[in-house]
Amino acid sequence: MRTTDLSELAAFDAVARHRSFRRAGEERGVTASAISHAVGNLEARVGIRLLNRTTRSVSLTDAGAMLLAQLSPAFGEIGSALDALNQFRDTPFGKVRINAPNSIAPFVFGPVMGTLIAQNPKLELEIVATDRLVDIVDEGFDAGIRLGESLRDGMTAVKIKPRLRLTVVGSPAYFETRPVPKVPADLKDHVCIRNLYPSGTAYAWEFSRAGKIIAFEPAGPLSLDDHELMVEAARSGVALAYVWEERARPFIARGELIECLASWCAPEDWLYLYYPTRKHLSAGLRAVIEALRV
Repeated sequence: MRTTDLSELAAFDAVARHRSFRRAGEERGVTASAISHAVGNLEARVGIRLLNRTTRSVSLTDAGAMLLAQLSPAFGEIGSALDALNQFRDTPFGKVRINAPNSIAPFVFGPVMGTLIAQNPKLELEIVATDRLVDIVDEGFDAGIRLGESLRDGMTAVKIKPRLRLTVVGSPAYFETRPVPKVPADLKDHVCIRNLYPSGTAYAWEFSRAGKIIAFEPAGPLSLDDHELMVEAARSGVALAYVWEERARPFIARGELIECLASWCAPEDWLYLYYPTRKHLSAGLRAVIEALRV
């Protein structure tokens, strides 16, 4: 097979997986127009349309779906074979792409990034932080980070630091006119920020103690999906916030926020770095795992 043939097939594979010429180009390190040109050449050479294109979407034709079904295992085996070569390399090398929730990425990577890059100068670490639920295989990531409760089947998971905890905070100004809540039921008399998933769905504030679990549904006027904004809103005195303790800790230490209901705020499930079970570990990914593991 000619190099150009393989390049065109790889371009088609990327577009078919991402349903996007732009995202396929980002994965391949080329422009979207270069990807489009390669796929066009492939279609011209085989004489069959493989993709349906509109200004808003890309979808597979029946022929394209059949080709992808046969290409994906082949490209997976090629990738695994190349990954397996890393066992012969002592120094971590090349790009490692990791997806992590935006709200926790600073606490996971902040303490280790400097040392990790300094010790592995040939490593290229790419971290995409988003609270959107991501399929790491479909979007071309080597690994992802999630709480253990939300891991998919077919993944290898490694427990990593830190173990995070959500807590309730409010400003001294807020508590000048309101009592500090002692039990979760007291929150009904307070102004509380509604926490949102990226989808816009609200989620409850959860508390537990001595085996008792309580879910509180805030009904305040402010709804946010970003923990940094929640902390700032709490600091301004407008409402109580339910945020990662690590994010609020500096403000608690300076007296700008007051922590509430601490005995009711248990640690969350452990964080895990996860990757496809069938994937051979590159030296770069092994270095990341060792830097993060408990």
